[in-house]
Amino acid sequence: MTKLQIVFTVLFLVIAIVSLLYGIAIYSIHSGSKFFTVWFGLSGLSVLLAALTGFGLIGKIPTFVRIAALVVIGLCFLLLLYTQIRILTHFNDKAPSDLDYIVVLGAQMRPSGPSLVLQFRLDTAAEYLKNNPGTVCIVSGGMGPNETEPEAFGMRDYLISKGIDPSRILTESGSGNTIQNILYSKELMDEENSSVGIVTNNFHVYRGTALARKQGFSNVYGIPAPSSPAYLPNNMLREFVGILKDTLQGNMNFF
Repeated sequence: MTKLQIVFTVLFLVIAIVSLLYGIAIYSIHSGSKFFTVWFGLSGLSVLLAALTGFGLIGKIPTFVRIAALVVIGLCFLLLLYTQIRILTHFNDKAPSDLDYIVVLGAQMRPSGPSLVLQFRLDTAAEYLKNNPGTVCIVSGGMGPNETEPEAFGMRDYLISKGIDPSRILTESGSGNTIQNILYSKELMDEENSSVGIVTNNFHVYRGTALARKQGFSNVYGIPAPSSPAYLPNNMLREFVGILKDTLQGNMNFF
């Protein structure tokens, strides 16, 4: 085995171990999403590449297959890089004061209360509402398979516990994904061109506002909530998949 083979074999094995451990960590929080399996898949792929490299089998693969694989990997990397840049540019979006509405996008609601991701969103919404008493809040989220009530109901209760007047909170409890959050919340608004803030975690602001614009919101702003640094790699990769899916379905413009 050459030194270069050793380097790449060790590198792939390290990636495999890190991906496996990270996937286990994501699984352990029981978020309700199956996305942790992507990290297990990446780990398995890395083990395969380590074996192919270590045993010198890559050189036996036909040249055109290797070239095609490199082209596909390169295109995927460019798409990933582009989406990550677009996501990062919205981490610090600023919304103007006195918006007509803010829409808080739902996330997992546990029996004990909102998950950390959702708590970040609700705390950010509560702060905005206290600073802008004329703004109406729409909490948007249905009931997932691992939830005991629609997310919107728990979100409303949490905001009330933070001192927000119940009369300022509208509930949208039928949605099951982000595009439905946007569409169903729009039906609760009085005017077509209302000014609207989309409250969600920083990694989700780009897609949330892009979906809103595609659905006819002409005066929309992102209101970023914090996120947990430990889970950010998973969230960013998941957003990449979500952006590609919504683009292919015509729900948002990619460029």
